[in-house]
Amino acid sequence: MNYKIEQYQPRHKTEIINVWEKSVIATHHFLSEKDFREIKHMLQNFDFDQLHISCLTLNNKVIGFLALKDKKIEMLFLDPEYIGKKLGYRLLHYAVSTFEANAVDVNEQNDHARKFYESFGFQIEERTEQDDLGKNYPLLRMKIHR
Repeated sequence: MNYKIEQYQPRHKTEIINVWEKSVIATHHFLSEKDFREIKHMLQNFDFDQLHISCLTLNNKVIGFLALKDKKIEMLFLDPEYIGKKLGYRLLHYAVSTFEANAVDVNEQNDHARKFYESFGFQIEERTEQDDLGKNYPLLRMKIHR
């Protein structure tokens, strides 16, 4: 298969939000419906140019994406159809090797994501009681030291 990592363009926004939505539905069972709708609304109105976004595409269709600010991974999501195919690892390796990404926040309830980042060498540095929106979703602040 011909997967490509390409720079975000405004034409990707709808596809990115669709990937985010499918991925969150598949992996964030702890998230309330109300909070899900609020976050989706925020994303729909978000200026994605504030972040460095790389899109993973297959046949010109976005199937995953990575968003960075400085050296912190702000988002990494895959279409659930492509989870388990080492594509998340490919995006993470790209972030660390190309942009020297060294930090990520993971929802404590998202055990799969925590294990994914730990398998790459990230370690928990801190735990918060709430997420960055002040919601009761504890975060694990993780870093990799290279």
